[in-house]
Amino acid sequence: INISVFPPSNACIGRYILNMQITSCGHTYQRCLGDFYVLFNPWCADDPVYMDNQAHREEYVLNEHGILYEGVHKHITSRPWHFGQFEDGILDICLKILDMGASYHHGSDRDHCWRNDPVHVSMVVNHMISSHTTNSIMKIPENNDYLKGTKPFSWNGSVPILQQWYNGRCRPVRYGYCGSLASVMCTVMRCLGIPSRVVTNFCFPCSIENPLGINEIFDCTGKNLCGKDKLWRYHCWNESWMARRDLNQCCGDWQCLDPTPLETGRGSACSGPTWVRSIREGELDLDYDGHHMFSRVNSNYVGWLSQNNAKKTKFFCDAWPCGQRLITKSVGSEQFEDITGAYKYELGSVKNKEAYYRAYRRIYPGYCNASNCHIERELSSLKNPFLSDSGINMRLKMANCPMYGEDVQLHWLLENLRSENKNLKFNLCAQIITYSGCPMDQFWKDSVNVTLGPREVKKIPLCISYSQYGPYLCDHNIMKVVAVSDPECGEVLMVSRDIVINRPPVIVKLLSQPRMKVPCTAEISFCNPLQEDMKNCVMTLEGCGLFKEPMTIDLGTLASNQQARTIVEFTPYRLGSHRLLANFGCHKF
Repeated sequence: INISVFPPSNACIGRYILNMQITSCGHTYQRCLGDFYVLFNPWCADDPVYMDNQAHREEYVLNEHGILYEGVHKHITSRPWHFGQFEDGILDICLKILDMGASYHHGSDRDHCWRNDPVHVSMVVNHMISSHTTNSIMKIPENNDYLKGTKPFSWNGSVPILQQWYNGRCRPVRYGYCGSLASVMCTVMRCLGIPSRVVTNFCFPCSIENPLGINEIFDCTGKNLCGKDKLWRYHCWNESWMARRDLNQCCGDWQCLDPTPLETGRGSACSGPTWVRSIREGELDLDYDGHHMFSRVNSNYVGWLSQNNAKKTKFFCDAWPCGQRLITKSVGSEQFEDITGAYKYELGSVKNKEAYYRAYRRIYPGYCNASNCHIERELSSLKNPFLSDSGINMRLKMANCPMYGEDVQLHWLLENLRSENKNLKFNLCAQIITYSGCPMDQFWKDSVNVTLGPREVKKIPLCISYSQYGPYLCDHNIMKVVAVSDPECGEVLMVSRDIVINRPPVIVKLLSQPRMKVPCTAEISFCNPLQEDMKNCVMTLEGCGLFKEPMTIDLGTLASNQQARTIVEFTPYRLGSHRLLANFGCHKF
């Protein structure tokens, strides 16, 4: 007997058991024929997650290999990530996540009807990634302290994280960061049949008091002081494709889901799903957490100079807008796709201003009847004056692309816009900044007297040696260089630059042609570029379809300029395109 089962498009996803009942001679027997799984189906036109583009389905559902984008908006770095949604046991783990998070909306899971709605499923998964009190999948370290767990940036893929959570009695894995949280969520969503992708937003504001304003405070030396607000250098979240029946959508579109718990003034919480188009239009009443998502790409930056911890003054600067750039991996390509236009209209355009005014009235009820001119005057009063208003233009330009162990070379460009001499004293400094905007050690300070003749342009070289920044960089590969004029000289001018220090590359070379179930060898090499020993060196290898679990190789201590070469053997156990990932770690990073 051949049995075909055709689940309706509104069937609840999950594991089903197929029983056969036989009645013969007045006796009834039952026999279990097996079990099967029902998932969302983006190939089915009646399914709410239907996606009509085959290339997009291959990228956002079937592709196990992804790329995470990090760094700063002027220097974007990337690293590969293994989603591994088709690895053995991952589907059962994903369904376990739904079981553990079922009470998030419904109190109990006796009524499974919500499991046919991708909106509610996505909310449960979003909540379970890091917001659940006891059984969340992953924790973020408090105060950047991760001594009792795994370094957040050492993960290469989602599979070991999900397996550790499942095998550890559903206790949170320590530790992750926004990139790993969004990537794990992408794995779960793709595994359940919902098209998903990871998005990176550069210049991401996190403000507790003012949803559409972010404040950064500096002292007279240029040091960034730790305040309530944080300007993240980048932040990753998830987008999933579905038709929102709760919004009367008949066709699918991208929905924004942020699994990272962020402080909102009413406690920390994850956000979404939020229709991406509603963020661009400023229609914040339509959706879950719309005002949070809008503020994360549209907040206004305000910089302050603090004098003697009492008086605060706005300085002249050319501030970059928040939500400066949003990118994701391109379809069928290793390059990134700029999707900023999906979240916001072109800055300064009529549509951009209309959407902003519309959102402003919803976020601040006191302005619900205010005119556009009234709102614009309010915004103008909050912003920093431009550098050109002071008669001086400044910028810091990179002269090299520094790698770990190399000196940082910059050019400080100054231009006098007036027909009179300018005599200024500047304080310069550099300090480490975490990706989440937390200022760390200030490791370099200097002061310079600058004289500019009428309409004169001057270029001043700056150099920060590795011996100055190396002992402080650790796992945080971002530093901030600031030049601020002395307040005693009159108007306060400031220019800054975020700099990414690139990590040394790990070279992977295949020594034989990979074949199914046939041992294959590869050479992994790494060179210590520092003028000092690297201690506690460890190489971690991972690859879906290549390794059942990550392989860790202890390299010990590497002397200066010493090259480590390791031959590894693995046996591919699945057909398809695979990627071997190698991650190097030591006491330095």
